[in-house]
Amino acid sequence: MRPEIILGTFVIYTLVIFIIAWFTSRKADSQSFFIGNHKSPWFVVAYGMIGASLSGVTFISIPGWVGKTGFTYMVIVFGYVFGYLVITTVLLPLYYRLNLTSIYTYLDQRFGNTAYKTGSVFFLLSRIVGASFRMFLVVTILQVFVMDYFGVPFWVTVVAFIILIQLYTMKGGIKTIIWTDTLQTTFMLSAIVISIFMIMQQMGTSFTEMIATVCESDFSNMIVTNADSKQNVVKLFFSGMFITIVMTGLDQDMMQKNLSCRNIGDAQKNMFTLGLILVPVNLLFLFLGAVLYLYAAQKGIAIPESTDQLFPLISFEYLGVTAGIVFVVGLISAAYSSADSALTALTTSFSIDILGLDKKYAHDENLLKKKRYIVHLLMSLVIIFVIILFRLINDQAVIAQLFTFAGYTYGPLLGLYAFGMFTKLKVNDRLIPWIAVAAPVISYFISQYSEQIWDGYKIGFELLIINGALTFIGLFMIKKPNS
Repeated sequence: MRPEIILGTFVIYTLVIFIIAWFTSRKADSQSFFIGNHKSPWFVVAYGMIGASLSGVTFISIPGWVGKTGFTYMVIVFGYVFGYLVITTVLLPLYYRLNLTSIYTYLDQRFGNTAYKTGSVFFLLSRIVGASFRMFLVVTILQVFVMDYFGVPFWVTVVAFIILIQLYTMKGGIKTIIWTDTLQTTFMLSAIVISIFMIMQQMGTSFTEMIATVCESDFSNMIVTNADSKQNVVKLFFSGMFITIVMTGLDQDMMQKNLSCRNIGDAQKNMFTLGLILVPVNLLFLFLGAVLYLYAAQKGIAIPESTDQLFPLISFEYLGVTAGIVFVVGLISAAYSSADSALTALTTSFSIDILGLDKKYAHDENLLKKKRYIVHLLMSLVIIFVIILFRLINDQAVIAQLFTFAGYTYGPLLGLYAFGMFTKLKVNDRLIPWIAVAAPVISYFISQYSEQIWDGYKIGFELLIINGALTFIGLFMIKKPNS
């Protein structure tokens, strides 16, 4: 597929996003940016959050995982559903009752300012590294398939990509993202469906026949009972549940959209609906993965060393121009959808939690807007720096470790919120940062040596639960005697 066609597709798609951003950001103020003036329709939020939940990494990685782990990822997804129930019934009522703009303000009210700043910093750290990692993978694909052809340096591609996201989110913020995510979710899901049917057409098989073939293959294996396996069904289910509670319910990025709903009832309907929708959506991604591997086997296509490359390889090299365009649109949709909400959430958290701009300039909207623009630009520069740093490291193993370690920072948030909500104990607020740092460090060493400690037992996603439990225990150890 010609690089010119890919670039042209990217430009046209971006123009459409800018048109939507222009219409939705008119008369936008800081409350529009932070919480959409509490006017976002819940069904639009729920549908758009599909794209934000499934990043560009998901778009290319989940289909590739099928070759090694089959459909075991679906067990995590079933855990997601129960996680969303917890968010709906426990966390959302708390956030709306306290009328929060940043969810980390709760930590200030429950423990004190040090806990508040600690939670905010951990979110900022995890989101900056996580969002940069996701964008790095997407930008790398654009660089390899397009920009290298035109002789454009990698850093220029990164800067251009981030500037585009910054421009269409700077004014409207969450008010704009609610609507752009809706379009991007539509394009992403359409890309998956169209790709599946184009592959089946080349294979000369019908949809029902393909379903039967996938079900009969080893790819459809979902349940692993071996307790030592990272894919053990119990591990995956509870890991999925807690991953959702932490990476959605305790994440400013995801909760900011829910807080933009008109009321708590709408926010709860949004969360419950999203949890149910993600089941068939993720099943569709896994089905695509099985179809890709079956197609590769039929055509004698060698599986790339990095399974992330399987979907783009088949789309660009074997299915023709239309399939290539469909893939590009789907990838950009997934990338934009997760990147724009991450940038907006980082701006919101840094503005409110770290700088306190909402309080300092509460009576001066113009000055608040100027300060917010500066923070927005600062967050963009930080992400650009981290993406280019990943490129300079040029070691996928090291970068993956950084991304994994960023996930460790959600453990202390889990422990802090659990301790705050399920106990009435008061703690020494000044010691909380030490507990929050110690818990993920200890968790890391437990993960590295789990096979030696527990006779071959491998820790997988459940490390998040261990991390949160260590934080909870640490908080109990620093409780005030008179509490």
